[in-house]
Amino acid sequence: AVCTKAGKAIVSRQFVEMTRTRIEGLLAAFPKLMNTGKQHTFVETESVRYVYQPMEKLYMVLITTKNSNILEDLETLRLFSRVIPEYCRALEENEISEHCFDLIFAFDEIVALGYRENVNLAQIRTFTEMDSHEEKVFRAVRETQEREAKAEMRRKAKELQQARRDAERQASQSAGITGLSHHAQPSFAVQIFEAGMEYFDSSVSQDCGTGW
Repeated sequence: AVCTKAGKAIVSRQFVEMTRTRIEGLLAAFPKLMNTGKQHTFVETESVRYVYQPMEKLYMVLITTKNSNILEDLETLRLFSRVIPEYCRALEENEISEHCFDLIFAFDEIVALGYRENVNLAQIRTFTEMDSHEEKVFRAVRETQEREAKAEMRRKAKELQQARRDAERQASQSAGITGLSHHAQPSFAVQIFEAGMEYFDSSVSQDCGTGW
């Protein structure tokens, strides 16, 4: 972890399962235990060992088990400390917070499952840049897919809107034809009635002429 002199974590990475409350408790206890008279050193409690190094107003702290190899821990501590300036312009709280994810990715290259990896600073930089490139490619592919999906949704929305307008137009035309047919039927019936009356009148006239 990188923490303040008061023990507040700025960035922290756990390589074994541990609750947040436990981590915060260990870091809060750290300022009361550390020896400020040395450049980098360690201090132990009944359960853990703190390996730490001052970084101006901050501290780089490794918390390990008491049976961990102290020489390897000190070497790991130095590598962790050298990583910070690679990603942060200044050893300040806001700068480290801004680049916390870059630091976490770098920390993951140093330690895996609680064990130190055989890597140097140049390899860490290379590996994190490769991961960053892959992430950029993945993000670009995802953004392209999202744009294509949105364009397809807009196209389908336009098709549905056009289909709805066509359906409304057809319904309006059908209603107009039906209305015309209803108006035409009475006129046609009148014509039939008038034709029938003319036929009836002519028949009556003919019958009257024959003396019926």
